[in-house]
Amino acid sequence: MPSLLFKNARIFDGTSADCAEGQWLRAADGLIQEISAQPLPAGADTRVIDVAGRTLMPGLIDAHVHAFASDVAVARIEAVGEAYRTAHAVRMLGHALHCGFTTVRDIGGGNYSLYKAAADGLFRAPHFHYAGKILSMTGGHGDMRQIEQTPRYAPACACVEANMFSVMADGVDECLKQAREQLRQGAHCIKLMGSGGVASPTDPIWMNQYREDEIRAIVGECTERRSYASAHCHPASAVRRCVEYGVRAIEHGTLIDAETAAFVAARGAYIVPTMVIIHALVELGRELGFPAQSQAKVELVAQQAISGLDLMRSAGVKVVFGTDLLGSTYTQQCREFTLRSQVFTPLELLRQATSTAAEMMLMEGQIGCIQVGAQADLIVVDGDPLRDIGLLAADGRKLACVVRGGEVIRSDR
Repeated sequence: MPSLLFKNARIFDGTSADCAEGQWLRAADGLIQEISAQPLPAGADTRVIDVAGRTLMPGLIDAHVHAFASDVAVARIEAVGEAYRTAHAVRMLGHALHCGFTTVRDIGGGNYSLYKAAADGLFRAPHFHYAGKILSMTGGHGDMRQIEQTPRYAPACACVEANMFSVMADGVDECLKQAREQLRQGAHCIKLMGSGGVASPTDPIWMNQYREDEIRAIVGECTERRSYASAHCHPASAVRRCVEYGVRAIEHGTLIDAETAAFVAARGAYIVPTMVIIHALVELGRELGFPAQSQAKVELVAQQAISGLDLMRSAGVKVVFGTDLLGSTYTQQCREFTLRSQVFTPLELLRQATSTAAEMMLMEGQIGCIQVGAQADLIVVDGDPLRDIGLLAADGRKLACVVRGGEVIRSDR
């Protein structure tokens, strides 16, 4: 892979609003090697890219995706088979990369096989970090059986109930075993279901899930692996107890209240709201065959989604960019910027999709930043995203260059 030399760049480093102009940046061996205000020499094998005064910034991070989610209805995802789900993942991840997302965090369902295929270049995709199967209690958000379904095993059998996205684990011993199993299979972190959810058929969305001892056991196992625990939570009560018990990252947090937002901020935990999937399902759910009981639940959470963001911002919660898109709605990934812009400034949004996401993922200084030694994951924006976040909401049309791990994925130069 040839080295890259960017010249005449205006650099947003992932954190600071002060963007140095006329900068040079050299990348080689997949890493950023030099940044200088003075011209850097180009070797014989160097590809020179004239940024022409545009904004050079870290590649974007989507911290909540489900690559195998080929439909809005989980039952249909299960039915279509592995090949179809994989084809969808290739299409969805390719679209994400085209839009400037050089890293994604698959927070339920992703696995080593898909990671390996992407890492070996079988298809072009962002850097792929996966949580493996989500841990859910029986009857929790990860249990997708309809109310009339009986267990597929006899009560005395030790078989494990599981689906594409989740594995059922009840009690401390089962939680420990399943957490260890996902970590053995290369999971970046462990996700647990901390409350009811939209897509599951039998649990009310207000329901707190897992006992304190079960959550603390999962958190402890992650800590020993130098990883962290993430929890799906909608209601404020679930958010608070999961953070109190040591969970680092809250997915959604849609029904949060001011007191809980302040508690999360004080504990230094993170929240990954997912606005775009809520709006997409409200608009298209019925047309796409989203189950009726789930449609009612998504319309309920939609009523408080944006006001929840405002509470998080006011409390100073560390907020991270995520989308959670299912099936054909994957094309709306960049719309998340537009929806969040009702509450957050462009600078805040840029940090959410770069440095704050990297910090949450325990990858600070490696991704989501422009500094020597970081991965050469870079995008060139045709304009100033600190003034106009819509440049990143344009489905990649306002990107002049996308580089992942030092490889030029697309460029107009």
